[in-house]
Amino acid sequence: MTDRPATHELTALPDHIRAFLDEERYATISTIDPDGMPLQAVVWYTVEGDEIVINSAVGRRWPTNLVRDPRLAFNVVDAADQYRWVGLRGTVRAISDWATTQADIAAMCRRYHAGEPDEAERIIRERFERQERISFRFRPANIHDELDE
Repeated sequence: MTDRPATHELTALPDHIRAFLDEERYATISTIDPDGMPLQAVVWYTVEGDEIVINSAVGRRWPTNLVRDPRLAFNVVDAADQYRWVGLRGTVRAISDWATTQADIAAMCRRYHAGEPDEAERIIRERFERQERISFRFRPANIHDELDE
């Protein structure tokens, strides 16, 4: 189990955490609504270096929350064994550059549709390229895991 204080930004994801996150899994994120209540959403993600990347269409509630308040809780559960999971916390930085946000969502679509590459390209072309997107990147300040290293 890894548990680091939330006050220190990590310089690198531990190997066992990276290996777990590199598997095709979905994340549940928690953001903070304007009234202070938490909001959860299930999202695609990628890992780039030591950063987690998430992406959404502009105007949805959870990205609007992150623009206003960049604090994020991020949780990934192993669907085959729900007792294995990783939880990350930190603050995000928003990226609105069109080329970057489109590249991010395209990479995620190709990851989550790896078995259907033609379908991935169709979704990218017909859905995502028509949307204004926003990406968020973060290095976790805190990691907690329930993995057998």
